[in-house]
Amino acid sequence: MSHHKKQIGIFSVAALGIGSMVGAGVFALLGEVGLYVGPNTWLVFVLSGIVALFSGYSYARLSAYSPTRGGVTDFFRLGFTSPRIERSFGILYMVTIVITLSLIGKAFGAYLSHVLHFPANSIWMNIFASGILILLTLLNLMGSKTVGRVEVLFVFIKLVILTGFIIAGSMTLKPQMLEVHTHASAPSFFAAMGLAFFAYSGYGLMSCAAKDIKNPEKNMPRAFMLSISVTMVLYVILALVVLGNITPKILAEYSDTAVAQAAEPILGHWGFVMMSFAALIATASSITANIFSLFNISQEMGTTGTLPKIFTIPMVKSTRGFYLLMFIVLMLANFFNLDSIANVASATFLMCYLGVFWVSIKIHKKIKANLWILLIGFISMIVIFTMFISSMVSHNQWSQILLLLIAIVITLVTGWRSYSAEQQAL
Repeated sequence: MSHHKKQIGIFSVAALGIGSMVGAGVFALLGEVGLYVGPNTWLVFVLSGIVALFSGYSYARLSAYSPTRGGVTDFFRLGFTSPRIERSFGILYMVTIVITLSLIGKAFGAYLSHVLHFPANSIWMNIFASGILILLTLLNLMGSKTVGRVEVLFVFIKLVILTGFIIAGSMTLKPQMLEVHTHASAPSFFAAMGLAFFAYSGYGLMSCAAKDIKNPEKNMPRAFMLSISVTMVLYVILALVVLGNITPKILAEYSDTAVAQAAEPILGHWGFVMMSFAALIATASSITANIFSLFNISQEMGTTGTLPKIFTIPMVKSTRGFYLLMFIVLMLANFFNLDSIANVASATFLMCYLGVFWVSIKIHKKIKANLWILLIGFISMIVIFTMFISSMVSHNQWSQILLLLIAIVITLVTGWRSYSAEQQAL
């Protein structure tokens, strides 16, 4: 069986990254970014994409040095000398997945509500969000290999529909409409960059494939650069097509379904339905992947003692802790709006990826990474994170800031207590 290991090629890993990135992020967030920066949306996706390339470099070098299926949580162990800090970052990443799941579930609910002609922000949006989260949790518990094959099919259908939309939209694009949209202030620009980075954040999942790729030292960096570059080009073209085809009024009214809304004037009602279908597929596949990650990460952290004992108590093919996390996901999806969830998820993702940068800088000689590339990326991400938080303050987004602080406090307290409990047990 040994000769069957490491059979994945560059393009397979790159496809995994593209599939993870070109998902709910662009369908749920392109409109939100457009509200902040209007005609500069394409520029925001370029700049955030460049920072993602720098971050992808740190991931690629760590993946090549330590090929693992554990991804981010394993990277933290390589560079943090304090077990408490390492555990806190691992838990923060898990919390980020919880927040992300609620965001994607909410996006699914928004699209399905529009397709079925229910009023915007009605109770049906939350019902559909809760329904898909519960349904795909049950699907994950079955552990069927068919889910993997369905995921590949979903990604293919999604990219075919998006490509068709881009070709048609490019023909009807009105350059003057890009100037109609409001130009952004500096705080709004950085707020948009934080949200746009979240749309790229799926590349982190590629690190889990390092153990199975042929020649990870050489091929992981290539796969990261290829997937992020392709995604950046796709996002930039999509931003131009969407904002070049819909008015600011429509954008403001339908920001959470902007991509599908832009398809209607181009391809008629069936265009709207088709893009909504692509969005539903993208969000469903993304929910499945994130539930799978949460299932595995929470189980691993429960086994190692990082999480409380509730994560080791069996309950219907999983643990009580896992179901508690899914309950929190449902609460977030039902009681917070799309914008507030997206802001918090963007902030926690930035914090986790800054942690990965720190690890790669600390052991840059071991992983054979260029220190200057890492430092430029690290500083760029610190600037985005700082300005993103500042913009949340300047826009008086206190509920989002409170939710972010609660997430940070939970991770720190859990990380500290779990390590202290383990030391006492020894």
